[in-house]
Amino acid sequence: MGRAVSMPAGLRIALLAAGVAVCSPGGVAAQNPCPAAPADPAFRNAVPAAPPLLGGDKRSGFIDDGARWGVLDSLWNHRTAVERGLLRPMSATESNEDEGEIAVLQDEGDLFRASNIYDLRDVTLRFAANDDGGYDVTHRGAAAWRSPPGESLTLGDDDSVPLALQFEFPFYAATHDGAFVNSDGNLTFEEGDSASTARGVSRLLTGPPRVALFLSDLDPSAGGAVYAQAGADAVTVTWCDVPGFESQSTTTVQVSLLSTGVIEMTFDPDVGLGDAIVGLSPGRTAAFESVDLSDTAGAGGGAAAMGERFAVRGELDTVAVARKFLLSHPDAYDQIVIWTDWPVLFDAFAYEITIGNRIEGIGQAIYDIPADFGSESLTSIVVMGWLGKYSDDAEKKVSRENTTLSLLAHETGHRWLAFMEFSNHDRERSEALLGRQRAHWSFFFDSDASVMEGNDIEDLGGGSFRTVAAVEGYSALDQYAMGLRHDHEVPAFFYVEAPTNAMPPARGTGSPQVGVTFNGTKREVLIADVIEVEGARVPSADEAPRVHRQAFVYVVGNGREANSNHVARLDTIRGQWEPFFAAATDERMRVETRLRPPASTATTDP
Repeated sequence: MGRAVSMPAGLRIALLAAGVAVCSPGGVAAQNPCPAAPADPAFRNAVPAAPPLLGGDKRSGFIDDGARWGVLDSLWNHRTAVERGLLRPMSATESNEDEGEIAVLQDEGDLFRASNIYDLRDVTLRFAANDDGGYDVTHRGAAAWRSPPGESLTLGDDDSVPLALQFEFPFYAATHDGAFVNSDGNLTFEEGDSASTARGVSRLLTGPPRVALFLSDLDPSAGGAVYAQAGADAVTVTWCDVPGFESQSTTTVQVSLLSTGVIEMTFDPDVGLGDAIVGLSPGRTAAFESVDLSDTAGAGGGAAAMGERFAVRGELDTVAVARKFLLSHPDAYDQIVIWTDWPVLFDAFAYEITIGNRIEGIGQAIYDIPADFGSESLTSIVVMGWLGKYSDDAEKKVSRENTTLSLLAHETGHRWLAFMEFSNHDRERSEALLGRQRAHWSFFFDSDASVMEGNDIEDLGGGSFRTVAAVEGYSALDQYAMGLRHDHEVPAFFYVEAPTNAMPPARGTGSPQVGVTFNGTKREVLIADVIEVEGARVPSADEAPRVHRQAFVYVVGNGREANSNHVARLDTIRGQWEPFFAAATDERMRVETRLRPPASTATTDP
């Protein structure tokens, strides 16, 4: 086996000094070993109300989660739904109905999958390596807790601390003598994970090697505690009554890594949170096996990542929507834009998933899996969600600085944007242009009011700056990434380094806002600095398409009929969108939203 990580003795000493126990775990008990929580914890009195329908966690006010690899979540969820009968199989004889240029899809139990209610209560799961190089669940029985829990770790919200092992632990194709305890209910190897990105399947698969006993947005700084007990034969980490972020519900779970390579996970009967992922991943992979961890006969994971995703709410299945749409429409679209007649999004206002990328030089990996969506040409899906939260008034703001059309431009733009890094003034690779999730522009980057959460920043002189516009169109840098400008057509741009004295307060990952003043150091960037890091865009502006084909799809809930007035309003938005997009790209590209445009105009340059 390859040796993936080695934790130096100095770090072991540091961990001891930090209060991480290194004595052997004690015995096994039927009752969890967590100290009794106060009857009325003070933190519960200060916790805000549950998140509202359209978001309310750390992403409150943001448009989407910006995940580059959200496609993996969609695939995992779809396959799970089909395998477990949560989604009715789609018949090839079923057809869709077009109302003008809007494709209306009726959910007949085949587009919206049922929830997967959390059911691991008062049980212990044991995972053991199989002959394929992965893991199987070899035991599921009554809860057997390791006690005592050990010493308390100091973990904040979205935090991570190292943990030394007194033995080499084999995990997939590597061995490790150190791990990281992450506040969000998981252990990782090689590197910690303190990100605030969505705790989805994509994070499980594409991050570092991971043992996820309850991957969810947990906040140890708000209550409860996390304990570690490390010994010669096992290391055990216990989350005791740790609440979800801004939630009154808590989780008590325990994971043990045994020197034999076996992994044990134990779950309290009173776990209150219902959205989580339980599973194992070798890291940096797209291969997975969705399993039912409640199967008493055990579950086989093969060689891939494996686990189960629990969700309190049902979800729109983007894979199923794409496949059903393409049953009656030509496979000739770059992007499908999905709207619904009922609220379907709870952690974001809208989002985009790129399901295939063949473009080099824009900060995205090269991958291609549209076939899973029933297509050979589709590269992206946008989920705008409930039509009722949007306005057909092109000037009306519906989310902070955003109108309906700028939001649509934002999600459409995620097909190419905003991921690019550059070589800074010290000739070091830098992410200073990037803001939230490293998939949007920074608040302090003068992005010429890019729709990708960008500001237009005015230099007032003397190290003072002010935002004067926001989310108006695609900047020259955006257009370069979209294949609409050559590098020599992108003028120099700048960002503000070490910003201070922002009034009103602002941060680099914050939403764009007009009228914010701040101080800092102006740093100029050339497109050559971007190309130095990302490489040239391929295909170039000479070869990149100038027509972007979208299909507007309206999904109607099971048992309901499409409201013709609502469809007409969506068509009004569609009609406004085409000229908005043309103007946003400086007339360098047009969006084609007709479902079946004449062949002579479908791909003609504007």
